[in-house]
Order: sequence, then C-alpha cells, then structure tokens
Amino acid sequence: MHVKAAILSEVHGPWHTEVIEIDEPHAFEVKVKMAFSGLCHSDEHLRTGDLSQDPAVLELISGRGTMFPIIGGHEGSGIVESVGEGVTSVKPGDHVATSFIPSCGKCEYCVSGRPYICDMAAGTLAGPMLSDGTWRHRIGDVNLNRMCNLGTFSEYIVVHEASVIRVEPWYDLRAAALLSCGVSTGFGAAVNRGGVKPGDVVAVIGCGGLGSAAIQGAVHAGARAVIAIDTNQSKIDRAMKIGATHGCTTALDAAFNILPDLTWGKNCDVVIITVGAPTGEIIEEARSITAKGGVVVAAALAAFNLKSIDLNLFMFSMMNQELRGTVFGSEAPRIQIPRLLRLHHEGKFMIDELITQEYTIDEVQRGYDDLESGANVRGVVRF
Repeated sequence: MHVKAAILSEVHGPWHTEVIEIDEPHAFEVKVKMAFSGLCHSDEHLRTGDLSQDPAVLELISGRGTMFPIIGGHEGSGIVESVGEGVTSVKPGDHVATSFIPSCGKCEYCVSGRPYICDMAAGTLAGPMLSDGTWRHRIGDVNLNRMCNLGTFSEYIVVHEASVIRVEPWYDLRAAALLSCGVSTGFGAAVNRGGVKPGDVVAVIGCGGLGSAAIQGAVHAGARAVIAIDTNQSKIDRAMKIGATHGCTTALDAAFNILPDLTWGKNCDVVIITVGAPTGEIIEEARSITAKGGVVVAAALAAFNLKSIDLNLFMFSMMNQELRGTVFGSEAPRIQIPRLLRLHHEGKFMIDELITQEYTIDEVQRGYDDLESGANVRGVVRF
C-alpha cells in the first residue's frame, strides 16, 4: 500500500514528506494505523548525524553503509490493522503503543527481568525487519531504514510483534505515544535507575519532555525537593507547575544559591541529566552538586561518537558517588507504559500539560524547528 511518511535523505537535510510503499505483514509482524507520533529529540539526532554509525557496522547489519534514507519516529500509538502468521499478543482492532526497545521474551536479559536491554535491540537503528531480514518499506526501488525499527512518522507502519504493546481502549492514545519513549524514560530515570527515596533532594538538568517526566517521577517517589535546572526560563516555569520546588538556570546557581540552605551543604541525593544534546562537560557539572554517596543518572542521548567526559575522578572516588546510564528508565516497557497510562487516566500523572503543539505529518520539520528554538516542550504528530 502507498502511505505518506516523513523521511530524512541525508545528514543535515530537512525532514520531508514522501509517498512510500509498504508491504503487508509477514509472520510475527503487525501493521498499525498510526494515531499519534511524538517528536522526540532523539530523531533530531538522526538529522544532525549524532546517531550515524560506522559504515562498516551498517553494512554488516543492513547490507548498506548508510542509514539514509530513513523514516523517522519511534514514539507512537495506533490501532492494529492486520497481523501476520504466528502473532499472539495483539489482534486487529487492538490499541497499541510502540516500543523503541523490542523485547523477545527469550534472551538472558528478558528472562532475568531486564527486557529494556533485550538482545533484539542490537540493530534497532537501521536494517531490515527483525523477523526475517527482509524489507517492507521502500521509496521507488530503494529500501527504507526506520528509526528504531519503527518509523512512526508514517500513516501506517509494519513492525515486529515484539515492538508493540497492547493498551486498553479507554486509555488516551496521545498519552500512549509519549509514554512509548521519553516520558517513560524520564520517570524511570528517577524512580528506577536513580532510586529516589522519600525525603531525597533531586536535581533535574534539562526540563523538556524527558526532564518533566523525571521531575514527576521524583515527586511520585517522595522527594522532599526537586530542583529544575534549564537555560530556558519558560521551561523552569513549567517545571514549577508540575512538581519542581526550586528552579535555576545553571548547576552553579544551584550550588551557591539553593543547595546551601536546602541541604546545609550536603548537596543532591540524585542528579538526573535530561538535556537535549549532552556534552562531556555536563557529567562533572552534575557530579559537583551530588552528595556523598549520591547518584548521577545520564538519561539524555549523547552523540554516538562522544567518548570523552569531564569527571573529577578524585572527588568521584572520595565521595563514593555513582554514575549510571539508563535506557527506557530501566523498566520493562510492557510494565511501564500501562502503569503510567493508568496514572494518567486517573489524573495522577501529567502528560497533556507537556504537549505544546500538535502537527500534521507534513509539519515534522516545523516541529523540530520549534523544539530547537525552545518553543516546544513536546510536540506531537496527529494523523
């Protein structure tokens, strides 16, 4: 079938809408009519080249040495249109959220309760279908890669069953789309990976969609105080409306003007990094406002080739601190998405308040321009 999709043809090129062709699902695959797709900052990393992998690696996993052309989008929700042979977890008519981390349920990580690092995700940024190594999406005679083996910037998608999660039909599909990556990641970065406890003091560096969810996660976990740090004052103001107790524009400002009175010099129990484009310097900034025995969680997606960070190793060791990475907030997507959807449905978790603009499939580039300018906290494509 022919559908409209927003694709990238080259690094630094614009997002542009094309009519593409997709095949019907094969065994263990699902076709979904999309309802919403989130404009996550990770997709913009494709355009800037931050996620471009080594051509030799790409050749190995996908049969060609480039990620382009590629259908963007990895946050999404919709309704199952059809399924291939062997699909058991969903059926036509089911409402689903996508999962940028597929979970096979069979590898060591899945069976040990860590499906968020499932082995099936190894080639998720580029390559053919996870099911049989063939392609379903093309423009002309050129096969299309799909962001995270999803490509949710498309009116319809065909994906592996492992990449969709059934949700109850009374839940909001717009909320489900945002929970399929950024919001769940931010929440879990505080609650799971950060291990925020009642009475803790938490700082969140970067208060966009990811950071806003981390703030709410810290509040749900019982934090005594949450410091929102962002260079954009409007994002700090918004953060104060969803649970942050303090706000400032730099970690230095927090160190000298907030933490002395708030913690009597102890500093933060947990610091969560959720900026859009993290650099190596931000690790030491976060560590410098972390307490003895405290934890720094790197939840933001850095450039693929960023290999150096600033870290005062003496202080890091002597203060018994920890630096932790996280993917999907270190929680199983099939647990986290329904759990947070229920909280949202009951009015206990704010998602609608994070959405500043809806766009059409033809306006994806405009959405990312708005994100870059700071006008957006979270943008959403409505199909």
